[in-house]
Amino acid sequence: MAAIFEFFNQAMTTTDVTTSSAICKLVVSALLGGAIGFERKRKGQIAGSRTFALISMGATLAMLVSCAIPQLFSHLPNGGDPARIAAQVISGIGFLGAGAIIQTKASVRGLTTAAGIWVSAGIGLAVGIGLYLIALIAMILILITLVVINNIENHFQLEWESNIINVRTPLIIDSIDPYREVFKVHHIKLHEWYVDVDYRKQSTNINFVVQIREQTDMLNVFDAMHKVYPTDSIALQNEI
Repeated sequence: MAAIFEFFNQAMTTTDVTTSSAICKLVVSALLGGAIGFERKRKGQIAGSRTFALISMGATLAMLVSCAIPQLFSHLPNGGDPARIAAQVISGIGFLGAGAIIQTKASVRGLTTAAGIWVSAGIGLAVGIGLYLIALIAMILILITLVVINNIENHFQLEWESNIINVRTPLIIDSIDPYREVFKVHHIKLHEWYVDVDYRKQSTNINFVVQIREQTDMLNVFDAMHKVYPTDSIALQNEI
């Protein structure tokens, strides 16, 4: 047992890129990245433990290759720059993060996961260069950010999202008070509203700028709004 511990310790602390040190660093990187991915998967995101583990290990591998170049080509006049390949990871990982962002007409999702992908690559680079404590602390801080801060926001009711509800009606509306009552019943905060009245077509278009909680059932809200006046359409979109 002592021999195994000594072997592991030597592999983790050596500055040279060896087979044993590379294996140990890749394993540690996979565990740290997988822990972050597990939290993302628990929230229903597409990128989970496997994705984050692969990203972290890929960054570690890039860092190992960067460190190995000067070691292997030390006899050359210029040797090699250990930061060159690692620098490309930081810029290149942005494309993968962009793929995690899902934009629809109503919302934008995946920004937190994209940020997690980017920082997971940073953890992989830190493990690859041998900064294990920093990588571990970074992982802990990331999980605190994703879990603890989210719970704090929910506790203080900071989970409100700004949205615009667009309502089109085939008649001229003279009061929005019935809509105010619907918003009040469903605990939706109405900040302001804009109305466009077309007397030629006898129609009204209203944009309500509101704040809505994530757990609000918008189908019930739309159904209640539809019953207020005859309605052609109701749409929800992020306030931009």
